[in-house]
Amino acid sequence: MNIFFDLDGTLIDSRPRLYKLFQFLVPTSELSFDAYWNLKRNKKNHHHILTTMFGYDENKLQEFESKWMAQIELKEWLALDTPFNGVGEMLAHLTNKYQLFIVTARQSESNAVDQIEKFGWMHLFSKVFVTGQKLEKYDLINNNIAVSTDDWFVGDTGKDIQTGKLLGVNTVAVLSGFLNEESLIPYKPDVITNQVTDLISILYGKFQE
Repeated sequence: MNIFFDLDGTLIDSRPRLYKLFQFLVPTSELSFDAYWNLKRNKKNHHHILTTMFGYDENKLQEFESKWMAQIELKEWLALDTPFNGVGEMLAHLTNKYQLFIVTARQSESNAVDQIEKFGWMHLFSKVFVTGQKLEKYDLINNNIAVSTDDWFVGDTGKDIQTGKLLGVNTVAVLSGFLNEESLIPYKPDVITNQVTDLISILYGKFQE
């Protein structure tokens, strides 16, 4: 059986990185961490935030987006990411029975791999798939892995749930990342849970031997 994990917001907490980069790029912002993430988790994207709260025009929006994409995966910002509590232990437990994969929409494969190695997880995964912002997660999996209806896709966004459903696998939406429960419900994941470490009880509850 295969388990496919998203990375940001699922296995690691990347919220401080994204918030601090936003504050750096928008120096007039007085948004608190909680206020910023309340907007994001309610599906308010940067375009909405910058136009409605900061009066950005199209030129300033394009400038912001260009700087954001250029900096979001720099190592000095990635250093702000931390694993969610218990993730390493969960992965070590699951790898004894399942084939584990990371499937992330990161731009840089090398920086993603470096980060996973830093957390001491690389040996726990059969493969790390990185879209490079050019490919779809669905295509990376479908073109390389034979999936079955017993497999699982675990992520924190609607896109992750849609990917799992396209693959025909079970889907778990976690509330630790970029969307709240109200925003995730319309995508109809098989399970919604607070954190990725709940996966062990989900799996062993569903596949009791």
